[in-house]
Amino acid sequence: MQVREKVSFCQECGNVAEGERCRICLDPRRDPGLICVVEQSQDVAAIERTREFRGRYHVLGGAINPIGGVGPDDLRVRELVARLADGQVQEVILATDPNLEGEATATYLARLLVPYEGVRVSRLASGLPVGGDLEYADEVTLGRAFEGRRLLSG
Repeated sequence: MQVREKVSFCQECGNVAEGERCRICLDPRRDPGLICVVEQSQDVAAIERTREFRGRYHVLGGAINPIGGVGPDDLRVRELVARLADGQVQEVILATDPNLEGEATATYLARLLVPYEGVRVSRLASGLPVGGDLEYADEVTLGRAFEGRRLLSG
């Protein structure tokens, strides 16, 4: 019962919080000009474990799924757009899941955010997992691996 009373959602990003704002939004060391958009709070935890991202987050609360009856109005899209209003955000990283719903959500958001001048919109790379075999990779994953390849020598 205590968990339900103490835990709420951050008013700024939608992540789980013990107060009005989560610990990440309260951290002055975080870059407010960099927002990583994720589907769920669990995604924030996964990215935080990498210790690679020093910006802030925006939790949508799901992904667009027309078959499941979830559209953009059912997600925290308006709140994301509102965060861009002050001109402080320089980049929005779309980190939705690499599945049909996540891709639909990322495409929708990319088109929505293009008109915002001074805001770069990027998408997390996706491809082959370490330790995976090429023969078991699906076409989309393999295609993404080719698109996101890195140059190793001149």
